Amino acid sequence: MSADTAPQDAAGLRARAFRPDWRMRAIWAGFAVYVVYAAGQLNFTWDRFVIGLDRGAVFLGRMFPPEFARWQLLAEGLLESLQIAVIASAVGILLSLPIGLMAARNLMPVFVTVPARALIALARSFHPIIVAIIFVKAIGFGPLAGIFALILGSIGFVAKLFAEAIEEISLKQVEAVRATGASFMGVVIMGVLPQVLARFIGFSTYQLDSNLRNSTMVGIVGGGGIGGTLFAAFQRFDYDFVAAILICIIAMIMAGELIATWLRKTFQ
Repeated sequence: MSADTAPQDAAGLRARAFRPDWRMRAIWAGFAVYVVYAAGQLNFTWDRFVIGLDRGAVFLGRMFPPEFARWQLLAEGLLESLQIAVIASAVGILLSLPIGLMAARNLMPVFVTVPARALIALARSFHPIIVAIIFVKAIGFGPLAGIFALILGSIGFVAKLFAEAIEEISLKQVEAVRATGASFMGVVIMGVLPQVLARFIGFSTYQLDSNLRNSTMVGIVGGGGIGGTLFAAFQRFDYDFVAAILICIIAMIMAGELIATWLRKTFQ
């Protein structure tokens, strides 16, 4: 490249860099138009927004000061939510191990991975609240319905990420273990798990934290836990007790987040 053409090429590159991309602008403009259209279809108006602010201020005013006199009821609900989250996480994570392994396409044949991935997709298709409603209708009100709903959600999350982590491993270590004549389980234990164990622990701790949050929601539809107490307090317009419940839920979630962070740092 000659010295004369270099400045011209640099100028051309700068011109192309600052040239407006009309296609992206058209996409963003279309997106903005659709947002306005969707807001109109959903009957979103400024008057409703202002009225909602006034009602929200009244609602918040009725929530304070929080009422902790019924602390025994609070403790029972929080303990039940904690038990639901721990049991669902333990069972869901244990079931996710074989399902995620069967879904790994670099280790399993197609006739094994396809049903496993279909099961994972089914588990991920619905929100835990919807699944909890189904289980409440099937087995009745109580924490068992919430546990089953969160187990299904845990399988959908952990098994999918576990399968993807296995598909990203180096097969050299797997082949080295296989060359020693090890069985399939030996290959998995010695060649696969050491490469994905740290990530699997991270997935598991995140799912425990997620189930802790979701355990407070499934109770709203009859799946046990503090959610049922919260829903009953709303129905009674007992807003100061609602504030106490919300504060306790926030404290429990923050404690769970701290524990999950400590576990990730410890085992990774």
